Amino acid sequence: MSPKRAWLVLPDQLSIRVFVDTGIVSGLRERLDGDVTVVFLVPRAEAAEWVTRLEGVPILYGDDLTASRGLADRAQGRIDAWLDRRLGYYPLAMRLNYRHGFHAERMQPGHPNWMLDTDRDGPLPRWPAVEHAMGRWFFSARRHVPGRLLETMRRECSALVLSNVQPASAVPFLTAARRLRLPVVAQVASWDHTVGKGVISPHCDLYVVQNDVMEDDLRRYHEIQQDRVRVTGWPQTDLLHRRRSGAEYEKLLRRYGLDPARRVVLVAGNTPSNAPYEGAFVERLLAWWRGDGAERVQLLFRPHPRDRRWQERFGAAEGHDGVVVQEASYADLDDLATLLQHVDVVVCNAGTILLDALVGDRPAVCVLYDEGAPPGESWAAKNVVGKHYEELAASGAFYRAERFEEVVDGIERALARPDELAPERRRAVEQVVGTVDGRAAERVVDAVADGLRGGAAP
Repeated sequence: MSPKRAWLVLPDQLSIRVFVDTGIVSGLRERLDGDVTVVFLVPRAEAAEWVTRLEGVPILYGDDLTASRGLADRAQGRIDAWLDRRLGYYPLAMRLNYRHGFHAERMQPGHPNWMLDTDRDGPLPRWPAVEHAMGRWFFSARRHVPGRLLETMRRECSALVLSNVQPASAVPFLTAARRLRLPVVAQVASWDHTVGKGVISPHCDLYVVQNDVMEDDLRRYHEIQQDRVRVTGWPQTDLLHRRRSGAEYEKLLRRYGLDPARRVVLVAGNTPSNAPYEGAFVERLLAWWRGDGAERVQLLFRPHPRDRRWQERFGAAEGHDGVVVQEASYADLDDLATLLQHVDVVVCNAGTILLDALVGDRPAVCVLYDEGAPPGESWAAKNVVGKHYEELAASGAFYRAERFEEVVDGIERALARPDELAPERRRAVEQVVGTVDGRAAERVVDAVADGLRGGAAP
């Protein structure tokens, strides 16, 4: 029999890169005396670049563990999936949004972000008693669990740790852990996940969050009390806390083919589902650069790592001296940290990249309009109206651009007076991010170890 180990389940690329790049995985291996198995829920090809960095760690893959075994297992899985589409993952996510007003401005039928697609609301009425029953079914220990997964966890898993508690792919693992009465420690992976990224299981022993606002959100919106929540800070800010020298930055720019002696504007993209007109914005910015900016600045475009169409959407920027398009990647967080300590301006539309820029004390321009969109379209502005953006939007820590001329004005002001909004940036970081001391990942490891010592799940 294989020895029982704590399973560290990694459901998505964004939380994988944080757990690997900030040292959480290596820290857990050390604290748990090597008794850790890493379980990737992303496809094998996407996991491959991380597996090479986890030498010596036992690896399992979700596709293998959740594969149906036999006719009965397959039939039960199909019934469970049918029910889930009608009263499970997406219907509950939509109803959470309706109940608390999350993303009310963004939701619409057929939205490419399925968390905002009102067609996935399900057929049942939006009555409190009905939704309560839906939630009880969704998190029930009696739901179907693939037989292979349940048997393997019974034989080999001593506890469950989730880098992101909310993806649909994590649900069978949570169900199996509850049925087997295994201790569960779950990270709520990002600052916006408590207020519009779906329901959160109330059955974990401990929840790890980045700030006090998220702790309060768990109590207010997910009925999870404070004594089961640990605030650790933001692990990705550990990379920004470590100072990179000017020489490291110059070396990185040369690798990109840029001139270290010239100023750099970092243009960070959003996803196609959140910013469908971003390609037109790239073209407009290039037109400005060719006319007025080429002598003064270089452009470094950074597509969102989840943008599978980045070559098409950023294609207009290829082939220009002084302009570079990075490949969309999850595996270059260290390079991003270097850029966010040295570039002259960051231009972006919402996202955690805006917070990262403020943590790095970079002047930032937030794009709040959709270049080339038909009248009435409003994607960029709606990306920053969620509840989690309220404090940040009111902070005055970045330049707001509601038309292209204001993008240019923000860039010009940042180049001329880089410290103009420095006090506001510091205050925003204190309010939204909290302490940035380079030890957040260490606190995550401590929290997980403490949670696993707490015993079986309630």
